[in-house]
Amino acid sequence: MSVKTRIVAGVALLLICMSGAAAYLWFSGARGAVKLAAAEKRQCRVDTADATDPHAGMVYVPGGKFTLGDTVYPEEGPIKTVEVSGFWMDRHEVTNRQFKAFVDATNYVTVAERPVDAARHPGLPSEMLKPGSVVFIMPNDVNGMGDVTQWWRYVPGANWRHPGGPDTSIEGFADFPVVDLAFEDILAYAKWKGHDIPTEAQWEWAARGGQAEAARDHDQPTDANTWQGIFPVQNSAADGFVGLAPAGCYKPNAYGLHDMVGNAWEWTKDLYQPNHDGAGGLDPAGPPEGFHPDAGDVDRHVIKGGSYLCAPNYCMRYRAGSRQPQEADLGTSHVGFRTVRKE
Repeated sequence: MSVKTRIVAGVALLLICMSGAAAYLWFSGARGAVKLAAAEKRQCRVDTADATDPHAGMVYVPGGKFTLGDTVYPEEGPIKTVEVSGFWMDRHEVTNRQFKAFVDATNYVTVAERPVDAARHPGLPSEMLKPGSVVFIMPNDVNGMGDVTQWWRYVPGANWRHPGGPDTSIEGFADFPVVDLAFEDILAYAKWKGHDIPTEAQWEWAARGGQAEAARDHDQPTDANTWQGIFPVQNSAADGFVGLAPAGCYKPNAYGLHDMVGNAWEWTKDLYQPNHDGAGGLDPAGPPEGFHPDAGDVDRHVIKGGSYLCAPNYCMRYRAGSRQPQEADLGTSHVGFRTVRKE
């Protein structure tokens, strides 16, 4: 079954976070969100370091030994002891401004901007054969929580330049995390920079900020961009943002890294498998060449950290140990990335 065909069968792979919520709710929803978003700031703290410095915009993460994983959802275990060497990591998520510099220099065209290969994705509706991405659209009400297509939609014309669809733009949002990218897009950017994509172990160690023991961060964070209210119909924006926030708006962790939880999910290099028993996620060098945990997982990578869509009633993945799969060839409006560099 192709990746995009799986969207039709269940977009739930994009946000597998349900923990029980009431049906037939109506709050301020999308109507109120528009007013809240209009007052949000467009820039916080972004790096303006000398671009000739090979570590510009990065912080050093010392190596260490820690217990990888968590206990909230089954795929987060078993908790295992892992050791990683030191590395450099982007201080914040890669922004639209940074990704545009790459595109301007290379004329790179992202997966969401290319024609869809119908032979590779048989059986798709005609709308999903058009170039596009999956976009969160906040509803005003929902009829139960079992059908995620009430708030997730494949939108033709959505891509990194037009994150919400062809009628949206990144103009004025240069310092926001770039989203709607496939894995090969972020890998191309990293190679252009002379960097790499973090492994699951590197990412989780960096997010811990030196805390070696697992399961210490289960409460909803107070200084991160998450969802305050009843997902998906009411968000009070008590943290300052109803949607994505610009890079660097929240205080950094102990290593000086911003937004390691919340704001946008982040890609890792590791292929996804349902737990930490296999090679992916445990080897600090990444999965072995040609590693395929099973036939159903070859198209998916681990993403980490949760996003602004995570709420206690639906998605408790605003934690360093959280993880879920993301289709490698499908962009979404709530997944970004950052890069790493060896010592």
